Amino acid sequence: MNLIESFISALESLRANKMRTLLTMLGVIIGVGAVIAMIGIAQGARAYTLEQIQKLGANVLTVRAGQARRGGAFLGFGSVQTMKPSDADAILKSCSGLVIRASPEISSAFQVKYFNRNMRTSVTGALPEYAAIRNLTLAEGRFHNESEEHAKARVAVIGHTVWEELFQGGACIGKTIRINGQAFRVIGRLTYKGDTGFRSFDDRIYVPLSTAMRRLMGVEHVDGLSVQAVSGGEVMQTAQQCVEETLMRVHRIPSWGDPDFRVFNQGEFVETVEQTARTFTFLLAGVALVSLIVGGIGIMNIMLVSVTERTREIGLRKAIGATRVNILTQFLIESVVISVVGGLIGIGLGYGAATYISQQANWKVLVPVEGVVLAFSFAALVGVFFGLYPAWRAAQLQPIEALRYE
Repeated sequence: MNLIESFISALESLRANKMRTLLTMLGVIIGVGAVIAMIGIAQGARAYTLEQIQKLGANVLTVRAGQARRGGAFLGFGSVQTMKPSDADAILKSCSGLVIRASPEISSAFQVKYFNRNMRTSVTGALPEYAAIRNLTLAEGRFHNESEEHAKARVAVIGHTVWEELFQGGACIGKTIRINGQAFRVIGRLTYKGDTGFRSFDDRIYVPLSTAMRRLMGVEHVDGLSVQAVSGGEVMQTAQQCVEETLMRVHRIPSWGDPDFRVFNQGEFVETVEQTARTFTFLLAGVALVSLIVGGIGIMNIMLVSVTERTREIGLRKAIGATRVNILTQFLIESVVISVVGGLIGIGLGYGAATYISQQANWKVLVPVEGVVLAFSFAALVGVFFGLYPAWRAAQLQPIEALRYE
C-alpha cells in the first residue's frame, strides 16, 4: 500500500464517521479560530491606536504648564501661569538642529453663536505653524497667517463639528460668528479628523494666539507649547531633553528644583502602545493555543477509540500483507487530515469573527500572514503529535490477536 492508497483509505474511514470526525475537528477549529481572531483583534487595535496618536501630529512634543497646589491639592496641568509665548522662540533658538516648529497655545471654552444657532465649544489660540505641527488639513479656506497674528485679527478656523452645528453643513467661509459676544470672520474649515481619544480637533475653533490672549481671555501666559521635532526615535528623545533644559534655564529654575512644566513625548505613547499590543497578542495567542492543545487531546482520544473499534480490520489488513508502516501511515494521515481541515475552517471562522468584532469597535482587522502560518502549522503539528501514539499503537497490534478481538 503506497502513500496515495493510505491517504484514500484514511479519507474513506473519516467519511464513514462524519459526525465523529466533525466533533473531533471542533477542538482544532475553535483553537485555530481563537488564535486568528485574537491576533487580528490585537493587531487591529494596535493600528487604530497608532493612527489616533498620529492624528495629534508627527514627532510632536507637548509641553504643558505645571500643576499649582491649593490647600494641599493639585489643580491640574496648566494651573501654573509661568509659560509665555517667548518660550517657543527660546526653544527654536536653542534646539535649532532638533526642532523645526514650535507654537504656544491657549484654550478656553466659550459660547459661540451664528444667528439663532449657538453652542459651547473650545477656542484655541495658536500661531500659524500650529496647523502643520498638528496635521490639521483644510476642507476649504485657509489657516490664519502672520499678518493676522500681528494684527490680533478676529478671524477663525472652525472644526468639522462646529461647522455642522452652526452652519448645518452649509457655506461658512466669509460668514461672521460671535465668540463670547465678539464678531469673528470664518476664514477656514477643517476636514473631519475624528476623536483621537486624547482631544477632539473637530469640536474646536482656532484663532490667532494674540487674538485669544488679548481680545478673548485677557492674559499674558499660555497653557503650553506644541513642538515638532526633526524626526522620531532618538532624535525626539534628544529634542525633549533640549526643550526641558531650555525651559529650566528660561524659567530660572535650578537643576535641583522642580520644573513648572511637563513635557509629553508622543514617541513614548507609540512605544507604550507597541509594547502593550505585543504583550496582549502573546497573552491572547497563548490562551488560544491552549485550546488547540485541548483539541489535540481530543484527537488522540478519538483516534484511540478508532483503533479499538477497528482492531479486527487492522488484523485483516496485516494478514493480507499490510506492514506496520502502512498501518501507522494510515492512522497518522487520518489524524493530520482532521487537524489540517479543522485548521482551515478555523482560519476562516477566526477571520470572520475578528472582522465582525473590529467592525463593531470601528477599526480594521489586521491578521498578519505569519499569524495564519503559525496557527495552521501548529494545528498540523498537533495532528502529528497527538496522532502518533494511536497510530503507533495500531501498528503494534499482532494479526492473530487482532483477528480474535471481539
